[in-house]
Amino acid sequence: MYYPEELIEEVRMKNDIVDVVSGYVRLQKKGASYFGLCPFHNEKSPSFSVSPGKQMYYCFGCGAGGNVFTFLMNYENYTFGEAVKALAERAGVNLPEMEYSEETRKKENKRAKLLEVNKEAAKYFYFLLRSGQGEIGYRYLSGRQLSEETMKKFGLGYANKYNNDLIQYLKGKGYSEELIRESGLANVDEKHGMYDKFWNRVMFPIQDINHRVIGFGGRVMGEGTPKYLNSPETMIFDKSRNLYGLNFARTARKNNIILCEGYMDVISMHQAGFTQAVASLGTAFTSGQANLLRRYTENVILSYDSDGAGVKAALRAIGILKEAGLTGKVLNLEPYKDPDEFIKNLGAEAFQERLDQAENSFFFELRMLERDFNLKDPEDRTKFHREIAKKLCGFAEDVERENYIAAVAEKYHIGFDNLRKLVVSYAAKTGMVAEVPKPKPTTQPKNQAGEAAKKAQRLLITWLSEEPKLYRKIKKYITPKDFKDELYFRVAERMFAEMEQGVLNPAGIVSMFTDEEEQRQVAALFNTKLEQLESRQDREKAFHDIVVNVKKFSYEQDSEKLGSDMSALARVIEGKKALEELERTHISLD
Repeated sequence: MYYPEELIEEVRMKNDIVDVVSGYVRLQKKGASYFGLCPFHNEKSPSFSVSPGKQMYYCFGCGAGGNVFTFLMNYENYTFGEAVKALAERAGVNLPEMEYSEETRKKENKRAKLLEVNKEAAKYFYFLLRSGQGEIGYRYLSGRQLSEETMKKFGLGYANKYNNDLIQYLKGKGYSEELIRESGLANVDEKHGMYDKFWNRVMFPIQDINHRVIGFGGRVMGEGTPKYLNSPETMIFDKSRNLYGLNFARTARKNNIILCEGYMDVISMHQAGFTQAVASLGTAFTSGQANLLRRYTENVILSYDSDGAGVKAALRAIGILKEAGLTGKVLNLEPYKDPDEFIKNLGAEAFQERLDQAENSFFFELRMLERDFNLKDPEDRTKFHREIAKKLCGFAEDVERENYIAAVAEKYHIGFDNLRKLVVSYAAKTGMVAEVPKPKPTTQPKNQAGEAAKKAQRLLITWLSEEPKLYRKIKKYITPKDFKDELYFRVAERMFAEMEQGVLNPAGIVSMFTDEEEQRQVAALFNTKLEQLESRQDREKAFHDIVVNVKKFSYEQDSEKLGSDMSALARVIEGKKALEELERTHISLD
């Protein structure tokens, strides 16, 4: 939902960033700022800085940064709107109610009711597990070595042996038969009428990322079929776009997410301390689930069963992860079938070792492919090498492909040149264009010049944010139009306007952007490391050089784009004049 800028600023101002971050990170005051260990990457010495003056945080180690909204977005994996709501509630700020059309209002009311009935069912199952009727379920879970604390964390429950208890319970709570049926908690047929979908099963509530129960999985007690039964898809439950355990894993603060097959695998891993584990919901891994994972990590470790079906599922998942732009690795669980068995037999420390040694997904694919060939037979070995070349052609980026050619050649003793020729040959046969050697540049590449320009602009923004009084000394020469990058321009435009009024609010400028990555980039603009210079003369020279460089790069870019546009010509003439004057001018830091 869109909120007025004034309201967002009110919420931000009523949530002091030091107070909010202190709830997550232990901070110590050093000078004007507070420092602690960064919650977004592993470190031993504090590089995470929180500035009460700027109302911003920034990590000089990993580059994470922003204002109080960004922090919640990053730490809790909230959207911007969710962060605004959470902080508004914390500060007691009333947000306006969203206005719905009649159709949308009905749909939202139905969603709310379905969430309500699922929550009530979860409470019922939870109670039954701990009653005399649920003894069989409790014995089963205890036998799987789950602690009471773990059972409580995941809200585990039990559906008893009778097939209409839940329906009667929910009807007693005032829910209609139609709503109970739409929730997926009941089936209807001509012979039996309406009856409970789940009975005589240990129950696993499935929660969305906000911990709301959206469906259930049930494991039968005894020899009944199917062994695992899941809720059907409903208005609130889309199996292809949710993952079991993600509500916990998204805040695990690990550099990966472990993807496994079953609920028990997830639960046993969480109990052992691997709280980044998730599982698909009784279906094959989907592209929707891969895109969901991409919100929280770049690295996924596949922990599938080591049997034939598990290998097949892993190979399929690898392709889906690649398409989503995620890095996939594969966990070797041998000699055990699944992570639950592995952890019970060898322990958490051994499991962590296997995680650290997880196999590159491409080499896993080659190892599985190798099973189809007799590498002692020259003909089969040649066929295998051709299949490798075919797979290597799948890497679109030249550098990545070359790196894999080198690694594969070393692993399989093929010879780099031989394998490379095979790849080029296969590429030619299939219509793929072989790379063309490029001449080495004799001048500085444009991207390097562009980065130098951006660095000068970042240094200037940081310096002005720390010493706003200097704005009046450079405003004659520098304007927001000298910042050519769109994001830099928007920041400079707002910043210069505020300094013109004598008020600078860096955290408020961050709030202009709702995208987390953009907020991080804006935070970096205000936290560029300035060179620590002792003498006043050196500091004045450094500042003067930064201002000159900003103007110089701006003038050069305007000159490159000069055409028949008279206004552009005027800017170039004006820029040249300002640059020449600026180079002759001394800028005092007083």
